[in-house]
Amino acid sequence: MDFTMFEGPLAQRGIGIIAPFDLALERELWRWVPVEVSLHLARTPYEPVPVSMEMAQLVSDVRHLAAATRDVLHVEPEVVAYLCSSGSFVNGVAAESGLCKVIRDSGAPDAVTTSGALAEVLKTFGLTKISVVTPYYADLTAKLHEFLGELNVETVASEHLGLGGGIWKVSYRTVAEHMLRADRPDAEAIFVSCTNLPTYDLIEPLETMLGKPVFTANQLTMWACLRRMQLPVVGPGQWLREID
Repeated sequence: MDFTMFEGPLAQRGIGIIAPFDLALERELWRWVPVEVSLHLARTPYEPVPVSMEMAQLVSDVRHLAAATRDVLHVEPEVVAYLCSSGSFVNGVAAESGLCKVIRDSGAPDAVTTSGALAEVLKTFGLTKISVVTPYYADLTAKLHEFLGELNVETVASEHLGLGGGIWKVSYRTVAEHMLRADRPDAEAIFVSCTNLPTYDLIEPLETMLGKPVFTANQLTMWACLRRMQLPVVGPGQWLREID
């Protein structure tokens, strides 16, 4: 008898995900990874505040990140990602590196943050001028501009939706309209911030329409994880597929 049919699926490879308590886009995350990759989610504790500067500080508390990292280690992820844009840029570049250190010091084999992934891709492509779109209030959006400035990247245009909650309910049409408004001839790419803002199906058509890279928070986070695992990029976004 041929038992090869019973060998089962490809050996599972894991990514640990530390998400803010309000993440509602788990299904988008799964669309970014190949079939053999499993995502293991842990969440930061609930905080009774709107999406704001205060929330960004609360959900990036290093004690919460350390505890969440330990929560996913028993399933042996190859990398643990802090899946949050604002929580990883709000205190600047040095603090973002510090968050990765906390995750590694808590036992993770490797660590990624959303804003760190953004910095990585901007450096890889040598991009120095971008446009940004965020769902945040103006003050939190300004913190993203500051983070980019520390990377010597100029924000040539910026759009923000001014939302304090319900970000996952924003329509593709609304996001696309803001992306088009944020585009400028001198913008080398467009970055759409926030892991809770729906963007997956917009990337390909907007890249084709604008003729430049479109980077989004979940896309970059998953790309950075897969790159560390030496796995191919899955999903839309022609520029990221060009990186070995």
